[in-house]
Amino acid sequence: MALSFPAGVRVSLRRRLPEGGYGDVIGVVLGWDDEVARLEKRDGTVVEVDPATVVAAKQVPPPPERRR
Repeated sequence: MALSFPAGVRVSLRRRLPEGGYGDVIGVVLGWDDEVARLEKRDGTVVEVDPATVVAAKQVPPPPERRR
């Protein structure tokens, strides 16, 4: 699946996992090219995904504000 999203966009993506099955990641795109997609999750961790493993992706709205 040939996809790309610009930096700063929040996306949800589904990828094939090496051990089989699928995994989802939601985060803000830090960078996306043919080699790697980097997303920053809500907790600040950065996830690197091989774009060749992405089977579905879409832009999503910002997260709701946390209640206190």
